[in-house]
Amino acid sequence: ALKGAYVAKKESEDLDLIIIATGSEVQHALKAAESLPGARVVSMPCMEAYERQTDEYKESVLPSSCTKRVAMEAGITGLWYKYASKVIGVDEFGSSAPGDNVMKEK
Repeated sequence: ALKGAYVAKKESEDLDLIIIATGSEVQHALKAAESLPGARVVSMPCMEAYERQTDEYKESVLPSSCTKRVAMEAGITGLWYKYASKVIGVDEFGSSAPGDNVMKEK
């Protein structure tokens, strides 16, 4: 976590999708990637620390050659569009239920 982001699951075939998540969302990203052999899961607990890394490191985690990227965020999604073209999350205040239920409903 010191580098802000790391590969939590490497793709087993040619890379065609990156799923970016943080915190409790990583488990859901890993589950989603189970049936997608070309998917990489990146855990990004700290965007600021990731941005301070060398370009070489950042490219090794989020290769620019893979533009099909999805971020999963239980909170505000806006910041994630810097790294992903699609963001799955909850942008409203007051949802009250176990996390799995809230994400399913939203």
